[in-house]
Amino acid sequence: MKAYLKPLAVLAAILAFALWNGAAMTAHTDRWRAQVEQADALAQAEDWSRAVEILADSYADWSGKQTYLHIVTEHDAVDDAEAMYRRALAFAATRELTEFRAELADLRDQLRLLAEMERLNVKNVL
Repeated sequence: MKAYLKPLAVLAAILAFALWNGAAMTAHTDRWRAQVEQADALAQAEDWSRAVEILADSYADWSGKQTYLHIVTEHDAVDDAEAMYRRALAFAATRELTEFRAELADLRDQLRLLAEMERLNVKNVL
């Protein structure tokens, strides 16, 4: 029985980390998605300065988690979201509402995908 304790402890630690990581990623992406939605609403209301401010704050928050994101998830997915943030900021600077909203929609979906990729479920295990 003693021979099984160490491997079981390692498996329990891995499971605990996987569950924590899934919850942490969901919390982060939910926050970023809410910020993006707020920027979208402000742009629709023609409050471009606040929209840019909110999106820039979201991007700063996102940038602060880059090390964590690159450790726990696929680099391509993180890089795609990074590019979407930058394009959205560029469209906001030029006040291109249609392009801005389209980019934000893609960014929201990409953030949802990041959280989905880290959830512990059968699709991700197999």
